Amino acid sequence: MNKEIERKFLVCGEYKDKAHKATRIVQGYLSSAPGRTVRVRLKGDKGFITVKGASSASGMSRFEWEKEIGADEAEALLGLCEAGAIDKTRHLVEYCGHIFEVDEFHGENDGLTIAEIELRAEDEQFGKPDWLGEEVTGDIHYYNSYLSAHPFMTWEGISPAESGDGMPVK
Repeated sequence: MNKEIERKFLVCGEYKDKAHKATRIVQGYLSSAPGRTVRVRLKGDKGFITVKGASSASGMSRFEWEKEIGADEAEALLGLCEAGAIDKTRHLVEYCGHIFEVDEFHGENDGLTIAEIELRAEDEQFGKPDWLGEEVTGDIHYYNSYLSAHPFMTWEGISPAESGDGMPVK
């Protein structure tokens, strides 16, 4: 079984000068049902289809299956997706032996930047660069599937901590 283990953080500082690669990504969801999502992605000139399962109690791990498909197939499938595409630039930043994927969102999610790090185990230790902000692992509001239906620009509060209950102010 394929298992993804990752942690997510808001970004609160400059990271672009440390990135060794940047790729534009456009993605949509064929299904964003709770407990499973089916995503179609154009990443540069490559297409992908991905199925993700429900998150663990910690929010750090879940089933993930991904298959590369042709870019033309991905473009056709994007036309069948639910409303609300995700448009972002992914910057890869190496730090202390790990790669952080820093997603700078565009369009209706402009102003949001999230860093993710994939780990081999939930308790794996890793160095945290100074531009890494508040951890949002497990907060569904920062899942791409949520952002596609509830864009960041529609949120009344920027930080979920501001609402007092860990939820963005609506």
